[in-house]
Amino acid sequence: MGKMLFGAISQTIFTVRRQAPELIRPAQPTPRELKPLSDIDDQEGLRFHIPLIYIYRQDPKMRNKNPASVIREALAKVLVFYYPFAGRLKEGPAKKLMVDCSGDGVLFIEAEADVTLKQLGDPLMPPFPCMNELLYDVPGSDGIIDSPLLLIQVTRLLCGGFVFALRLNHTMSDAPGLVQFSTALGEMAHGASTPSTLPVWQRELLFAREPPRVTYAHREYDNIEDAKGTIIQQDDITHKSFFFGPTELSALRRLVPVELQSCTTFELLTACLWRCRTIALQPDPEDEMRIICLVNARYRFNPPTIPIGYYGNTFVMPCAISTARELCKKPLAHALELVRKVKSDVTEEYVRSNADLMVIKGRPLFTAVGSFIVSDVTRSGLNDVDFGWGKAVYGGVAKGGAGSFPGVSFFVAFTNHKGESGIVVPICLPSVAMEKFVEELNSMLVQDNNNHVLQAHKLLATSKL
Repeated sequence: MGKMLFGAISQTIFTVRRQAPELIRPAQPTPRELKPLSDIDDQEGLRFHIPLIYIYRQDPKMRNKNPASVIREALAKVLVFYYPFAGRLKEGPAKKLMVDCSGDGVLFIEAEADVTLKQLGDPLMPPFPCMNELLYDVPGSDGIIDSPLLLIQVTRLLCGGFVFALRLNHTMSDAPGLVQFSTALGEMAHGASTPSTLPVWQRELLFAREPPRVTYAHREYDNIEDAKGTIIQQDDITHKSFFFGPTELSALRRLVPVELQSCTTFELLTACLWRCRTIALQPDPEDEMRIICLVNARYRFNPPTIPIGYYGNTFVMPCAISTARELCKKPLAHALELVRKVKSDVTEEYVRSNADLMVIKGRPLFTAVGSFIVSDVTRSGLNDVDFGWGKAVYGGVAKGGAGSFPGVSFFVAFTNHKGESGIVVPICLPSVAMEKFVEELNSMLVQDNNNHVLQAHKLLATSKL
């Protein structure tokens, strides 16, 4: 039976010298107005800042260019078009969020580090060492209301490469929206005067209806008290990232019965991780376990409603529910069928009902008790953002979790050292549960549906204890 190969992340200690944080304002005057967010944007579950990281190699033709200077100048130009990002959020009646387009600016930090790209880790995947140095949390900047909506730090490395790290107030944009903004920033860095895709605000497209009417159960927003203390606390969290390439995905697919072989990679991997995570956490057998799948709703409208250029949040969070007993004892097909059904449930009416629920129920938080949330950003284009130094070696989330909730995993496109394309998934679990999770995942990767031992499959994991 094969054992997993663990690649320990670089524990290099390095020094980052930062210049004083500055506010970058739009290069030209912009409208002073109050722009309401949509009723999808301002739900409680998106009121946090999400960190992302883009890592770039040195490029000989850019040897005489300072990436921080290039990006700083481009940022001022792109904010003329994306001027709401230079504003500040205000909260109105019924917890309604709106952007005061004040032009106060985006926080920007220029830095340099006495470390090379190779020393940051091999392979380069989350969690990254010293992330708090590569994305400095400027004191007083991490609020949701009356705080900068974007924080950007550009850190030059000894090898000539650099790290572009960003922290986004999630109420403003989802992954496609952020990629649209970052792509425009890259175009400005290349000398463009106008983004190739012009931004569209129009958040009223996802306002609640008048009168609002909830037509789905939306179990993802059930109000459940954590009577058993099952919500994972931040003080005992282990972060690991797992790489799933062609070999690993083929091994998992062998566990799927013929009638479910048409499942997507997302569905297969989500079902697998949900089951392994539940086994690792050892909940009471009758506890309800939720898998919440972030589903991009941009293309679920008929006729198409969300215009090209819209950069607000357009995803919904449908969930499937199973008892822990059934999830752990039944074959993988049980979890897989639930995941497939929940994705197919998302229609235009589902999105409308979701927005209406936010208004009726006071913009509630998603159900945290017994929940595991997955978001697929493999096709978002995060790796493709180019400031003049080519595409990123790595572009994506800096870690698993979302805000103070560790039970969130992102599927990130990744190419390993063999040149194999696959998916990296950061997982956050208590240390004891992480050991069980690794053991369970390994056992799935080395057995087929008839319990015959397969060839050993090496699962590359990086860890930060």
